[in-house]
Amino acid sequence: MNIIQVQLDKIIPYARNPRVNTQSAVDKVKSSIHEFGWQQPIVVDKEYIIIAGHTRYLAAKQLGLSEVPVHVAENLTPAQIQAYRITDNRSAQESKWDDELLKIELFDLKSMDYDLGLTGFDAVELGEFFKQDEEDIIKESSSEEIDTDSFEMDHKCPRCGFEYDD
Repeated sequence: MNIIQVQLDKIIPYARNPRVNTQSAVDKVKSSIHEFGWQQPIVVDKEYIIIAGHTRYLAAKQLGLSEVPVHVAENLTPAQIQAYRITDNRSAQESKWDDELLKIELFDLKSMDYDLGLTGFDAVELGEFFKQDEEDIIKESSSEEIDTDSFEMDHKCPRCGFEYDD
């Protein structure tokens, strides 16, 4: 795979892109590019029309970047290009989270004092996630016959120390 730097104004968004990019998604990609740099190029055809990477393209524009990494998919037929545009987005919808493994990963990041907002989850989602963990702790404690009426929640994860507001 050959990745080259291309002037952003040379890249053309696909006019019939069926995937809608929300500002929230663009903001998350902007944060990702800022924190991690470019780790995934925009994929274009021979005319520099975007095949995959519309959100990265919009993020780059909003960041004021002049050049971006690009992979020119020269080996695809027009039908393959059209199908790949759809497949690239559709396949992500088939994935789901393993909540237990996600919990471990988030707790690890929090214990390293890493900004969890850079994971793409917003404060409300993280608060709900850690609140659920707190509720599980209460259930476990209840089964051990602890008086939960006098149990005060300190809104802090016992494993990683993450604190959140109710």
